[in-house]
Amino acid sequence: MTIATRIMPKTLTTEELRKIHAYWRAANYLSVGQIYLLDNPLLHEPLKLEHIKPRLLGHWGTTPGLNFIYAHFNRVIKARDLNVMYVIGPGHGGPGIVANTYLEGTYSEVYPNISQDTEGMQRLFKQFSFPGGIPSHVAPETPGSIHEGGELGYSLLHAYGAAFDNPDLLVCCVVGDGEAETGALATSWHSNKFLNPARDGAVLPILHLNGYKIANPTVLARIDPEELESLLMGYGYKPYFIEGDDPEILHQQMAATLDLVIDEIRAIQHDARINGCSKRPRHPMIVLKTPKGWTGPKFVDGIPIENTFRAHQVPLTEFASKPEHIKLLEDWMKSYQPEELFDDSGKLLEDLAELAPKGDRRMGANPHANGGLLLKDLKLPNFQDYAVEVPKPGTITAEPTRVMGEFLRDVMKLNLDSRNFRVMSPDENNSNRWNAILEVTNRVSTAEILPTDDHIAVDGRVMEVLSEHMCQGWLEGYLLTGRHGFFSCYEAFIHIIDSMFNQHAKWLKVTHDIPWRRSIASFNYLLTSHVWRQDHNGFSHQDPGFIDHIVNKKASVIRVYLPPDANTLLSVTNHCLRSRNYVNLIIAGKQPELQWLDMDAAIEHCTAGIGIWDWASNDKGSEPDVVMACAGDVPTLETLAAVDFLRQHFPDLKIRVVNVVDLMTLQPSSVNPHGLSDRNFDSIFTRDKPIVFAYHGYPGLIHRLTCHRTNHHNLHVHGYKEEGTTTTAFDMVVLNDLDRFHLAQDVIARLPQLQSIGAHAQQLLRDKLIEHRHYIIKHGEDMPEILNWQWSY
Repeated sequence: MTIATRIMPKTLTTEELRKIHAYWRAANYLSVGQIYLLDNPLLHEPLKLEHIKPRLLGHWGTTPGLNFIYAHFNRVIKARDLNVMYVIGPGHGGPGIVANTYLEGTYSEVYPNISQDTEGMQRLFKQFSFPGGIPSHVAPETPGSIHEGGELGYSLLHAYGAAFDNPDLLVCCVVGDGEAETGALATSWHSNKFLNPARDGAVLPILHLNGYKIANPTVLARIDPEELESLLMGYGYKPYFIEGDDPEILHQQMAATLDLVIDEIRAIQHDARINGCSKRPRHPMIVLKTPKGWTGPKFVDGIPIENTFRAHQVPLTEFASKPEHIKLLEDWMKSYQPEELFDDSGKLLEDLAELAPKGDRRMGANPHANGGLLLKDLKLPNFQDYAVEVPKPGTITAEPTRVMGEFLRDVMKLNLDSRNFRVMSPDENNSNRWNAILEVTNRVSTAEILPTDDHIAVDGRVMEVLSEHMCQGWLEGYLLTGRHGFFSCYEAFIHIIDSMFNQHAKWLKVTHDIPWRRSIASFNYLLTSHVWRQDHNGFSHQDPGFIDHIVNKKASVIRVYLPPDANTLLSVTNHCLRSRNYVNLIIAGKQPELQWLDMDAAIEHCTAGIGIWDWASNDKGSEPDVVMACAGDVPTLETLAAVDFLRQHFPDLKIRVVNVVDLMTLQPSSVNPHGLSDRNFDSIFTRDKPIVFAYHGYPGLIHRLTCHRTNHHNLHVHGYKEEGTTTTAFDMVVLNDLDRFHLAQDVIARLPQLQSIGAHAQQLLRDKLIEHRHYIIKHGEDMPEILNWQWSY
């Protein structure tokens, strides 16, 4: 271990040490009270069983360390007038963050009934992990937080996402040593290669080594200290180590170390902002090693607790059957000497309260942790100016996501000065046809840049790294602190961030019911390189199931769009960039595709989200014989080609073509605010006619969305059914029965009036499928009639 990484001088005066230690004790006292107490918050009478919660839920082990860090940041924030946000990876340290925001006054400001007196303290204790109260982890209800504690692994990504384009912000990010074992966190350390101190804020990672998870030791706490230092230095950090269990020594070490690292951060930023960022600096970080369950019970029933895994959650239990444990709890809480911390009314003593910063400088009140307070609308160009000319449906081709990229290029250009828009992609920006964005900005990197690199610079705003976790976490942090962005990804691999999406969607859902949480910009996904154009990559790249996953969430926070062409994609993109508090999922193709709607028609269609395409239908003024519905670009193409075949062979057949852009319209309006009423659904899909539905993803989802509709029994969905490998584009749809020939066969088979006259057409369709198979095996590409097909009506 290098001597330079340990700071020993005494920074705090005797009086400062007394106050900061007392403040820490107060936070610890409130944290224990939240886990255990229903009543008697200041122990004004002997503790009894009826004062203790019947169900003990919460996590003590990490909490005293988090309280320790919070108290010390209060000191430096106030001494230096710093703008600091607190992100904690050990999310189940929730009682500590609630305690600290209560001590500084923020909690009572946003929740006036949790007042800073004995009655308010009793409510604070009772609500914790209690029916009708708050979760045991850091959650949207917690002031000062942007990081949901429900799942580990993303704290450092959220911290860096918050710091990007926030030059005055310092994010203190506590990384738990259990959390550090996750794949997402292990990758997150590389975020420092994307932080430009000339324009970005700073992240101070604090690796909190307290040794244990729920039942096991943590990896990083059990490796050789020199190995740990080498690991962190290899990630590009300059680690400072603080270790021990003597509060007086650790207070002095922490104060001195914080002063030093903040000086280093300021020096790095000053140099970069004067001289530019020519070489990536080695940013400081702290490794804080304290006992698990520090200051809690050391032994219970003769079994060691402190500094073991047993301190992880609730160290004392079984109060009804072991009344001696009540005395242990009372002694534990009294060890913090609450009579020296709170006055007779239950308020923190004034000389201790002075340690906390004031106003927005309090970490619980930092505006960046309530990003909607800072959110400004994007400057958007007129998306109609990027329209693809469509003189007639289905006769010209375009690459939809390339057109989208041209629109996003100018969104980026208009907002360069505001520095509030970024795009993320796991090494796929150009592959997904967003090349045009690089005309106005570059990919960002503060690592080594070679002359042969393409569009890479320290001031770039395109963030590419081969980690979906990092892209997701960065953008979440960026949005939650009041900015805007887009994340493009291959459809099959977006599943890597399923659980991260879960947490963000849940956060949005909860914030709807928290009045002081302001709306943030929506999280926007573009999924392309999708299932139907993986003819060269094969089976591994085929999975449209993220739609099913996202639809599991509350209708109030998710939207799913399947624009069939470039103009509808432009309209949807413009809408998504203007929206708030949603997760918007857009799925669109990047390959040259036939275009269907001019811009005026596209706007009307996207505004409704679903509609009958009159130009493709021939049932106007009468009842259709069949409804042919489609959602997705390739299903739309195949549906229209099937309609073409049917109209040629059965000119008297009345066909209604319905296209779905907004998948949520299929749900009843009673379930989803964007859904169709039953009356409108029946009007479009009829009450009793067959519906042949060509869908982008797994067929079951369409049945699920429409299961309560009148005509559901007549709904027959074609979609992806886990078939296909390296083959041609058209063969992919054939293998999954989504092609024009199978769709036409299904219509003929379901209409009684075609039973006696459809045999020849059915035979022709079977022959076409056989011909197709022989052709691709011989020529390696699809038949000319497939490749060159156009809409002819």
